[in-house]
Amino acid sequence: MIYLTSQPSHKELKMKTNELKKGTRIKLANGWEATLEDNMRGNTRLAKVFGLYTEIGSVYSHDIVSYESMLGGWEPVEHTPAQLKLKKQVSSFGM
Repeated sequence: MIYLTSQPSHKELKMKTNELKKGTRIKLANGWEATLEDNMRGNTRLAKVFGLYTEIGSVYSHDIVSYESMLGGWEPVEHTPAQLKLKKQVSSFGM
């Protein structure tokens, strides 16, 4: 059995979107929740999104705002420079 002697700091729980694994519960920028369905890295991830309908499809990595940690709370994610660059490009299209 593993005992935590102290709670991990908020910074220790922050992960990059590329470090999130299959099965991780995530929250998207629009407020919907999803479950990751791949172990890929990059600008898009495959996810089962629980919105008006439950659908599986690609989501932009920059739209992932937080993940559910093993401690049960929602923790923010960090985006890579490439993901932030794509976010800027996509937002210039009005999306």
